[in-house]
Amino acid sequence: MSSQREGAAAQAPAPAGDSPAARADWLRAELERHNYQYYVLDAPSVPDAEYDALFRELQDIEAAHPDLLTLESPTQRVGGQPLSAFDTVRHAIPMLSLNNAFEDEDVVAFDRRCAQGLGRTAPAEDTADLFGSADAVEYASELKFDGLAMSLRYEDGRLVQAATRGDGETGEDVTVNVRTIKAIPLRLRGAAPAVLEVRGEVFMYRREFDKLNARQAEAGEKTFVNPRNAAAGSLRQLDPRITARRPLSFFAYGLGELQGAPRPDTHSAMLDWFAGLGMAVCAERAVVRGAEGLLDFYRGVGERRASLPYDIDGVVYKVNALAEQERLGFVSRAPRFALAHKFPAQEMTTVVEDIEVQVGRTGAITPVARLAPVFVGGVTVTNATLHNEDEIRRKDVHIGDTVIVRRAGDVIPEVVAVVPERRPADARAFVMPTTCPVCGSHIEKLEGEVIARCTGGLICAAQRKQALLHFAQRRAMDIEGLGDKVVEQLVDLGIVHTPADLYKLGVAKLAALDRMADKSATNLVAAIEASRETTLNRFIFALGIRHVGEATAKDLAKHFGKLDGLLAADEAALLEVNDVGPVVAQSIANFLAEPHNVEVIEQLRAAGVHWQESEPAARAAPAPLAGKTFVLTGTLPTLSREDAKEMLEAAGAKVAGSVSKKTDYVVAGAEAGSKLEKAEALGVPVLDEAAMLALLAEIQTGDQG
Repeated sequence: MSSQREGAAAQAPAPAGDSPAARADWLRAELERHNYQYYVLDAPSVPDAEYDALFRELQDIEAAHPDLLTLESPTQRVGGQPLSAFDTVRHAIPMLSLNNAFEDEDVVAFDRRCAQGLGRTAPAEDTADLFGSADAVEYASELKFDGLAMSLRYEDGRLVQAATRGDGETGEDVTVNVRTIKAIPLRLRGAAPAVLEVRGEVFMYRREFDKLNARQAEAGEKTFVNPRNAAAGSLRQLDPRITARRPLSFFAYGLGELQGAPRPDTHSAMLDWFAGLGMAVCAERAVVRGAEGLLDFYRGVGERRASLPYDIDGVVYKVNALAEQERLGFVSRAPRFALAHKFPAQEMTTVVEDIEVQVGRTGAITPVARLAPVFVGGVTVTNATLHNEDEIRRKDVHIGDTVIVRRAGDVIPEVVAVVPERRPADARAFVMPTTCPVCGSHIEKLEGEVIARCTGGLICAAQRKQALLHFAQRRAMDIEGLGDKVVEQLVDLGIVHTPADLYKLGVAKLAALDRMADKSATNLVAAIEASRETTLNRFIFALGIRHVGEATAKDLAKHFGKLDGLLAADEAALLEVNDVGPVVAQSIANFLAEPHNVEVIEQLRAAGVHWQESEPAARAAPAPLAGKTFVLTGTLPTLSREDAKEMLEAAGAKVAGSVSKKTDYVVAGAEAGSKLEKAEALGVPVLDEAAMLALLAEIQTGDQG
């Protein structure tokens, strides 16, 4: 920042009489006005010395008259006492993620989907004729900042809460730290609504990042890799006084909860409204029409990216009209009306020295390339994800290969491609292990999935913490007080290895944990004791079997009535359960085929975990096409793909997206492509629409007979 607060902002006259209260009010207003000019408008209004004199005068008045001190005072931005931990905040409206685009074609497809969803004349797949037409969708285009997402809650114009995005549903309460950020108003300007949640990004300007790193180095302290890490680390300090010394900034870009004021009609109008309330809003934004306008904005920003004063990793497109956003809605926890268009990542070449596999918290087996160290995206990279076995085969990565490695922002480095001409004679192909390197359980890869997984969910050390947290959650065994911090210690100290070990815990052992007093330990033991009495569906859900959610757990409990019936069931018996298809049945069968998992279940029963059992539900006659897999390809003469799928599924068939040896029939229409060719190569029977309808009619006649 400049050492001179220069500008043309008019100074309000000092109050007559100069009582301490009146003087303090005037000083606060002046300091906040200067802060707004300096941090939000980037147009300083007074020299630093004059600002500092006003600030010291206000400090003196508040020290002499403590009753005049308010939370909104500029003097309170310096940070208070350290916190022991951050509390959890549930967002009134979830903070969702955005789907990403990396190619122009992704943006064109996004525009087409929006146009179709809004009933507009959508551009044809091979033309851009309508991109600039009056019928084209209007979008608000903005920058995608490389910082930390934040939700600010104002009530009657006062900042009452600030929370990180977290998992989108819940975040961390960082209000004390956010109050130290001078770019964020403690009070909104003008007429404020009863409740206003402003979503935005906390970040650090590059110039401030450089100064911070210089100070860190001079003090002999650790420097930061990039502005994003510096911003995130600064905001999550338990000591707000440290946050106060870090030069954090903020840009508003979204709306959460709103009460007591009409919502603006468009996203762009909403940002203008935010600016009028005193929020910092980035000026690098535009309203454009159609895919052509989106791509023009993207390219223009890309050309200026290096000269921007902050880091960005792409741009964001949002349908401008908020009513149209509501019409488009959401899919898979992401809005249909918005898209993040990422810039190309930084890339370097290096050598794959080995390929190992890592076991994730959910059992996912991820191949990881061990690399000769290479400096990419501001850090030295020695490992890179290879995602899955199919990706290794597709990219043809061998141990010993020279590869291109990409790293973008905080994203895990990945191997993008092999440099084939540099492959040495002794390069070796990767072989996926068949057993988990952590617990020795079988590794499964279900049909239609690309991720291989360890089946030792209840005993695998890599999955232990996740398994325990899932087991204890409210909708499962409902063990209140068994949260992340406690589970972390119980596992790291080797006290708990499986969920059954929870029922051996006593007050003394729990009270010895960090930040666990006798009362908390007593309450947790009581909660564990209470969880011994549960229901069969809760217990099944608590086991954490892949693809078995609450609804499926209820169906399993109702169908089998008793746990022993489920334990004895094979895949065929599981397929008789309502809404259990081949993938779910295989997942359950694989889980129960692991002796370690069954052993833990028996240990839980031996520990006194019990439930009311019932007789199995009456078995319904199997659907006529149950167990049969169909694949649809090409354009059918009279039926849409969706209609044909519904008819087949109504008869009990599974409709898959790809052809394999397990496919029973392929239904082919006009212009059928590679799926038809693969079916013919594998000898899979091929039906046309008429033959499919005849088969369904024959089955229906047989049922009636």
